[in-house]
This record gives sequence, C-alpha cells and structure tokens, in this order.
Amino acid sequence: MAVNRLKLFLASGSAATALTAAFLAGKYHESSKCKEIVHQANFPIFTLASRQETWFPLTKIISLSNKILPQNFCRIDAASPIYEPSQENAAIKPSVPRISQIMKYGYPGLDNVISYSDYVLSYDRRNRVAHWVFEHLTAESVRGNDKVDRSTCNFMEADHVHPYFRSHNSDYKGSGYDRGHLAAAGNHKSSQKFIEDTFYLTNMAPQVGKGFNRDSWNRLEKYVRKLTRTYPDVYCCTGPLYLPRKESNGKMYVKYEVIGAQHVSVPTHFYKVVVGKTKTGQLEMECYVMENTVIDDNIPLNSFQVSLELIERASGLLFFDNVLKTNISKINGRKT
Repeated sequence: MAVNRLKLFLASGSAATALTAAFLAGKYHESSKCKEIVHQANFPIFTLASRQETWFPLTKIISLSNKILPQNFCRIDAASPIYEPSQENAAIKPSVPRISQIMKYGYPGLDNVISYSDYVLSYDRRNRVAHWVFEHLTAESVRGNDKVDRSTCNFMEADHVHPYFRSHNSDYKGSGYDRGHLAAAGNHKSSQKFIEDTFYLTNMAPQVGKGFNRDSWNRLEKYVRKLTRTYPDVYCCTGPLYLPRKESNGKMYVKYEVIGAQHVSVPTHFYKVVVGKTKTGQLEMECYVMENTVIDDNIPLNSFQVSLELIERASGLLFFDNVLKTNISKINGRKT
C-alpha cells in the first residue's frame, strides 16, 4: 500500500507566501487581492497518478509554513510515494522517499509535475507529451524480477490528467508512429507495478518506429542501463525537443507534425542527460540528442553527444541544477 505525502515549505510573510504559492500553482486571477488568494486559492502543483486530482487548501499550507519556517525561505518537495515492504518489492526498501532519491539533484522545471511509483515527469499540457522524465537507476533496479511480465502491460490513458490535455491511444492508431517510452520499460523490471506505470501515455511520445524507437533509440536505452555496472547510481533525464530548421527562403522555422484528435505533438528530436555517481562520489555526465527519424544503426552512440548547454537552451530547462557544474568531473568522457 502506498502512502503519499506532499511537503511544501514557503515563508516570507503570509500575504507574499500566498501570492507566491498561487502564482506557482497558476491558480489566481490578476484581479484577486492577496486576502482573497489566502482564503480561496488551492494548491495543485504536484499530482499523484493514484488519484485524479490532488488539492491542498492554501490557507492550511500557509499557516503551517509561517509557524515552522524562518523568513525568506522557499523550498518545494513533490508528493512522495513511500512503499511498505511486500513480497513483490521486498528487494526495494528505500531509506528515504523514492521521489527524493530520483530528484536528488533538482527539478529541471516545475510545470505539472507528476510522480509515479518509480519515476517522475513534468507534463506539457499543450503538446500532450512530457517536458522531461526523470529516473534513478541502479544495478539492482534494472536487473529484473522473474515475477514481472511485460506482456501483460497495456498502454493506459492518464485519467489523472485533465481530459482537455491528455492523449488517447486512438491518437496513435494509424499515425505511423510508435508510442515511444521516455522512461524505458526495461529500466523498471524490478516490480510489476513499476513497469506497468511506464505504460501511462504521459510517458509516451510519438516516435518513428523502425530505425529509431526499435533500433538506435533502443541502443541508447540499453547503454544507459549498462552504465549501472560502472556507477552505483545513475540518474537519467529524457525528453522531447522541437528544433528549428532553415527553409529555402533563408528563415528559421520550428515545424512539427501533430497526430490524432488531441493533436499530440511529434517531437523533431529527443534528448537524454545522464549522470553517473562513482563509488568515490564523483559525478560524470553524458548528454545525447537524436533526431526523430530513421537512423543508421551502425552510427556509434558517441556521435550523438552534445553539450549540456545546447539541450538546456533548446528545451528551456536546467538539468541537475542542485549540482555545481564544477562538481561534475567529466562531461561526455572529457575531464572538466
């Protein structure tokens, strides 16, 4: 049985706190006064997949934060699934909430963050595809479990996302694109629940099938799993990119296809930012971008390595923001 908690810490005076919280939640009107916000606003920043909506009265949050926190202190922790030992997940006994392990080095962004049993994502309501998906992998977590059966998993529409913004299986039907995992199912074979959760459509993006999702992208996913043999802890962030191209008139345009009745966006590219933590505590990073097209499977993976800055500028996100870049000893195999 999972227990879910939300920890919110905001303090800088109750009126300012209310305004800040309401702004982050995106749940206030410009005409509202601080007093009205304090009494009326709700706080749905983080959603749990186990329920359709998770709302927390802002007045209770503000009252608690003002009592227990110093002034000018602001921190947000997402809803945390905590697992009670069972026969299935007996090998998985986190000493801290799982979400804290996954997001140890910071959130790339805070837009519509959803926590699942073994990964966390930020959902892009406009494009119907995640902004980013974050995973924490270890040799134990990717090894697999004889009781886990992927063949019983079904692609699931996310009823915890508002109907206006969720994608449907019918959107992919006949589109010519795969429902491509962002958090790879193969990364979550230690528990049936874990692997099933990777089949939510919030974790999918339209990907070219043969030549990409089933080939070169799959090679990259396998390589990331193999990194757990080198590093005790591997942190992986995956997401889509919509990159511009120069047209015949010399101007740059961002163009991409949309599929289905819900107009699910087809990314032009995908990225992975991977950090391995060594036994001595050093951090080593690798960054990849692949175009969403047929790719020659003979091209080595290091040909797709790019700078972290390129991905951050293109995505509008900041990765591993809780880590000083000077604390990363290698990037793409080169010492920093």
